[in-house]
Amino acid sequence: MQNELLLIISLVILFGGLLFVLRLFGRAGLYIFSAVATVLANIEVMILVRAFGMEMTLGNILFAATFLVTDILSELYGKQYAQKAVNLSIFGSVLFLLVSQSWLLYVPAASDWAMPSFQTLFTNTPRLLLASLVVFAFTQTFDVWLYHKWWEFTTHRFGSSERFLWVRNNGSTLFSQLLNTLLYSIFAFAGVYSVDTLISIVLSTYVIFIFTSLADTPVIYAARWMKKHCKLPD
Repeated sequence: MQNELLLIISLVILFGGLLFVLRLFGRAGLYIFSAVATVLANIEVMILVRAFGMEMTLGNILFAATFLVTDILSELYGKQYAQKAVNLSIFGSVLFLLVSQSWLLYVPAASDWAMPSFQTLFTNTPRLLLASLVVFAFTQTFDVWLYHKWWEFTTHRFGSSERFLWVRNNGSTLFSQLLNTLLYSIFAFAGVYSVDTLISIVLSTYVIFIFTSLADTPVIYAARWMKKHCKLPD
């Protein structure tokens, strides 16, 4: 139960942290959160664990939080601000890729103890980050686009831009995360894990994404309430 408990705690802390940074820093806080979460998720995803009866990579909740960021920005500020968060996250990932690979070029001192661990950890980072960059850029841009298409549909169909927030939130995120799960798992892990493990990763990842997508619905409603009733920083 340790892994399951840690995953649930991570979900509560990260989703709650989103509201916290929104309250303290407004849009800027969400931009920083998204960029940092994307970099951390690409490190965390290298860890394979077993939880809820399935093998899964870590990083799923961090990735889910980035989708929540773009949905909150879309809802509160508009499409261009959501796309800006995507662009900043891509920039942060590229910067991390370049810097982390430069570490491996140094010749360590005789008393160094960290370089072997860094080499083990970051040797596979380029493939993972390049796969993530391509998939992240595509799926997050698709998520922003689909969110507003759902918004246009519900507004036209029901005559209100306020109602059916849960439809555009879940309708966009569930489709986008399905694409993200399939594309990223294939590009990043094909040939690294066996086919059985790869299938398990795909299924478990999407199950987690379904759960996190449903769990983030109260968070986006809370964010919209904060925008209306609290004076958020610009």
